[in-house]
Amino acid sequence: MRRRDFVLALGGVAAAAIPLAARAQQPRPVTIGILNQENPEPLLTLLRQALREIGYIEGETLRVEFRSAEGNRERLAGLAAELIGLNVELLVAYPTQAAFAARDATRELPIVMCGAGDPVATGLVANLARPGGNITGTSATAAESGSKTLEIVREMVPSVRRVAALAYAADPFTTTFVEQVQRGGSALRLEIEILMIKAPEELDAAFATMKKNAADAVVVQPSLPRRLVADLALKYRVPSIAPTQAYASLGGLASYSGSPKEAARRTAAIIDKILKGSKPADLPVEQPTIFELAINLKTAKVLGLDIPPTLLARADEVIE
Repeated sequence: MRRRDFVLALGGVAAAAIPLAARAQQPRPVTIGILNQENPEPLLTLLRQALREIGYIEGETLRVEFRSAEGNRERLAGLAAELIGLNVELLVAYPTQAAFAARDATRELPIVMCGAGDPVATGLVANLARPGGNITGTSATAAESGSKTLEIVREMVPSVRRVAALAYAADPFTTTFVEQVQRGGSALRLEIEILMIKAPEELDAAFATMKKNAADAVVVQPSLPRRLVADLALKYRVPSIAPTQAYASLGGLASYSGSPKEAARRTAAIIDKILKGSKPADLPVEQPTIFELAINLKTAKVLGLDIPPTLLARADEVIE
């Protein structure tokens, strides 16, 4: 082989090797699983955005496996097992029932709760400061805002005397939810009627009961099918509020909850720490510090309610 041909051939081998070397130096994408009880929600979109902001780019440094039970809690266990079978490096679970399904599926793989309801009272973690085990994340503290939720109800419906609390027996968060609504009702001298359902098929009858019993409003547990509940509340003309931001956008009168953006940002930060080597047991469960009020004026009009301008001025979102 002539010297010139040899040099050209050697150069070709080196050129071909450069992309291989470059690929070898690129970090391997991390894979996380996201288990959701309902259909994809704004909070999950915000979580993806928050992960992108701290350097996790889907398709490059991050791969996301998303599974939704689409409102059927019976599917959660199978979906959790499916995600684990895909060799994900951690599980993100939202909301409370999804977190329990993830916990029941594995005691080794890290689990990050996103907006779980009162994880200490429900037994998901030992305590907020040092959760122990393989679970940490963010708490929705929805029940802790029970009194504030009822105060908002009173502002929207000044004549309110009797409030129904629509609860879901299958949710581990239910006991705390009911207790906090009752405590808030006692403080505000409101009569609280607990309506406990075991399955979504019982919702229509539950609304018929609250209408028969002259409930002035209803506080809705967030694990219930929100769009169906919002539709029934309009059908029976009962003002409704839920401690989850998505509820008002689905047709409910109002929602009062921790900021989804804050929850997503804090959850993303916890995911980052775990992927970099931190143990869930050592990472405190974080609680919201920013709460947001959303009011659906279209629903208020259908119900014949005039929302006070002072309350509208305080709302973070007004849906018209």
